[in-house]
Amino acid sequence: MAPPPPVRALVVADTHLTGAHLDRMPGEVWAMAEEADVVLHAGDVLDAEVLTALAARAPLHAVRGNNDHDLPDLPEVRELALGGVAVALVHDSGPTAGRHRRLARRFPTAEVVVFGHSHAPLVEREGAGPLLVNPGSPVQRRRQPVHTVAWLHLAPGAARAEVVEVGPLAHAGG
Repeated sequence: MAPPPPVRALVVADTHLTGAHLDRMPGEVWAMAEEADVVLHAGDVLDAEVLTALAARAPLHAVRGNNDHDLPDLPEVRELALGGVAVALVHDSGPTAGRHRRLARRFPTAEVVVFGHSHAPLVEREGAGPLLVNPGSPVQRRRQPVHTVAWLHLAPGAARAEVVEVGPLAHAGG
């Protein structure tokens, strides 16, 4: 049996948008979604119209964030296989201290754990544990210098991620 084909996933979180404000999503995020094999949204969507707009561009997997009160059908956790790689998706990873051990225990088969909540982008691996990916936020940077999303590249035995700056600050030279 042939191995599954590689998957290029656009990872977003903390969009905090309503359908009336979809124009606040940086245009390149919509373009990236069209280029992606799949989109992963790690919660704090706020409005089903955001999910509909993303799903119109690529298959979508999303989880519920702490601000997704109007989206009760979204699960709190998703575990799936993409490109032959076990991926877990959750909104809140908990405190920074002990995060790697905690997520490795919570998702023992995951090779990648995607999360959001902090709006702080992160790509990190400790030892043989899972690759942790937080895309930051494409619309609410909070204390971060720029708006961000992430690309996740998945193939059997190989997973890598990169954070990408988006929005007006990415074009203003920082």
